[in-house]
Amino acid sequence: MSEVLIDVQRISKQVADATGTLTILHDIEFQLRPRESVAIVGASGSGKSTLLSILAGLDVPTSGTVVVAGTDLFKLDEDARAALRAQQMGFVFQSFQLLGNLTALENVMLPLELMGRSDARAAATEILKRVGLGERLSHYPKVLSGGEQQRVALARAFVVRPALLLADEPTGSLDFATGERVMALMFDLNREAGTTLVLVTHDRGIAARCERQLVIEAGRLLPPGTVGLAG
Repeated sequence: MSEVLIDVQRISKQVADATGTLTILHDIEFQLRPRESVAIVGASGSGKSTLLSILAGLDVPTSGTVVVAGTDLFKLDEDARAALRAQQMGFVFQSFQLLGNLTALENVMLPLELMGRSDARAAATEILKRVGLGERLSHYPKVLSGGEQQRVALARAFVVRPALLLADEPTGSLDFATGERVMALMFDLNREAGTTLVLVTHDRGIAARCERQLVIEAGRLLPPGTVGLAG
């Protein structure tokens, strides 16, 4: 049997609203292997981003659990989950999530500095050059284009060489051509780093570049091979 990096066990998520209880996710189960690339696809409101947040331990399920590299996320307290994220995970978001008061270099150095790495500056410089931003090290996010900001975000995510990269609509804020270049770079970096990639998207073209697609519809994981709604 193949090694399992992520084991998602009967995840359900419910929230209370004005009409009673709303179920966002229904008994989601799947496994991810090391180095696998997987797209989570579905219409807006289908539960994709909630599932990604639970995979990261940023949100807590109502029932079920997620086991990451043999560790049950939800048997850990918040501090321990944060420590696991720092060691095992990288993140890329639609809105970039760069710190505006830090330069491109400082944004990429930050996760390394939090880990106590003495080579933070050298490692951050090297990966920024790899993503084509060697001339933009001292620039702040406000003077970078959207595509450049997302490349800084990719560099920050990959600089720690995470076992798992979680990406939530990473091209959602970019025009088509820029988005295509960013996605090509993300897949190249992912192959080089040997990272397991989980990509949330409603774009079927992007999803098709992953080895496997998980289709979520109204909070339920559809059987393999099922074509769900997009949008």
